[in-house]
Amino acid sequence: MKGELLLPHEYILEMNGISKEYGGNAVLRDVSLKVRPGEIHALLGENGAGKSTLMNILFGMPVIHATGGFKGEVLVDGQPANIHSPMDAMKQGVGMVHQEFMLIPGFTITENIKLNREVSKPNLVSRILGQELESLDHAAMAADARAALDSVGVSLPESTLVKTLPVGYMQFVEIAREIDKQGVKLLVFDEPTAVLTESEADQLISVMKSIASRGIAIIFITHRLNEVMQACDTVTVLRDGKLVGTKPIKETSLVEMATMMIGRGNEGMNESAARSQPLSGKTALKVRNLHVAMPGENVRGIDLDVMEGEIIGIGGLAGQGKVGLPNGVMGLYPAQGEVTLFDEPLTLNDSAASLKKGMSMVSEDRRGVGLLLEESIEDNITFNAMQIKGEYLMGPGPLKIKSGRQIRQHADKMIKELDIRCRSAAQPAGTLSGGNQQKVCVAKALALNPRFLFVSEPTRGIDIGAKKLVLDTLVDLNRQQGLTVVMVSSELMELRSVCDRIAIVAEGKVVAILPPDAPDADFGLAMSGIKPDNHQAAGQAAAEGEQLP
Repeated sequence: MKGELLLPHEYILEMNGISKEYGGNAVLRDVSLKVRPGEIHALLGENGAGKSTLMNILFGMPVIHATGGFKGEVLVDGQPANIHSPMDAMKQGVGMVHQEFMLIPGFTITENIKLNREVSKPNLVSRILGQELESLDHAAMAADARAALDSVGVSLPESTLVKTLPVGYMQFVEIAREIDKQGVKLLVFDEPTAVLTESEADQLISVMKSIASRGIAIIFITHRLNEVMQACDTVTVLRDGKLVGTKPIKETSLVEMATMMIGRGNEGMNESAARSQPLSGKTALKVRNLHVAMPGENVRGIDLDVMEGEIIGIGGLAGQGKVGLPNGVMGLYPAQGEVTLFDEPLTLNDSAASLKKGMSMVSEDRRGVGLLLEESIEDNITFNAMQIKGEYLMGPGPLKIKSGRQIRQHADKMIKELDIRCRSAAQPAGTLSGGNQQKVCVAKALALNPRFLFVSEPTRGIDIGAKKLVLDTLVDLNRQQGLTVVMVSSELMELRSVCDRIAIVAEGKVVAILPPDAPDADFGLAMSGIKPDNHQAAGQAAAEGEQLP
């Protein structure tokens, strides 16, 4: 592309020098994106890389303008585009196929496609009293819907109710609705294949190529790198809010894209977490064919062995199932499969049984699951220990009451050890900062004196100082007390800094188990659902338009 003569309006979209802050935190820093007419342009990056914020700016979403706007410029067809709302974006010819469906289930396909763009025809009343009283032209709208459906390869009757459609067909109706709009120049596809079967994903890619052949540009947001190789002309990668690079697909590879997405090498590795003594080689937790019905984090047949005395990380992109693993094992969401803890079968769908067996968990939802926000710090810390193990109670037989002295002593000890910033142990947990609430959750889990600990997103939403303390605490518990820890996190560098091994979950299954110092490309490939040692086969399959088995 270098050295080409730039013609007027060579780019249908130019986003130049885009920067955005939320509360003083930079989420985009001098990012540029340029898309040509008829081009399928992949936009890649880990969770939190800035993809959604960049698209929110393009669509004029209210959250952008309610938080101080952004720096930089947006050009459509070479002209400045003042996009302050999604309606402004539509007027500029920019449409979006959302990951979360924006359809009305009780409406027909035609009614959804033509919503807010209904076709009307004159009647006797409208000829006298005005155009506002015209009748809907159902035949014309049905014809438009039929043409849009045919363009995406859907043969269903346009009169079908959306609520009766399989999920995959809903995605195609979303696309048909955008295609039906007049003057569409650019479509954004946000993880469109996430809910599709392999055959439906193949059909979608064919539809995308057909749309692009008509001169409509497509921004394709996905985590499936083999689909990028199969469908796209160009790829742009963001990392930590910065532009890593833009390349023609013909000049890159699966490995290079994966490396660009992760790209941190061994930066941030915690040498103090290095293990001085070898592991025993015994298995603490054995998981076989685990399925968990956790909305947005479904697990679809995970097999995993956790070694006694290790810290194993569970990583992957949002919505791929990593969070479902601990929630299923701990009985918080319906699960099926076989789980063995220290050579004893574990009863699924029974939280109390898991706790009694020596397991404990720090939930990713500290306010909804982890804490009783109206109760004191000390009661939160000791609640499970009282309920499950009968500790911190006094009195004869069944007539036991809380031992305020024991509770206060233990709470004060944990407040000191974890540096929980509070007025006293009697302070309500809901009045603490996020970081201190997280420390209370850790203290609550440890009050059970567990042999096995799940920690899910332990540093989400807390400051850097609190993060370090939480991570150091986990390492100390593991090294000094021999506690086996499974740490689920969206922060790959945190996993690489404290874990012995890292299992990457994609589409509800473990794709690979990697050492923390494995190459960036291996992590990037695994997050995309490709086994690191299978990338050559994946690249060949993508080049030939095939799905990797």
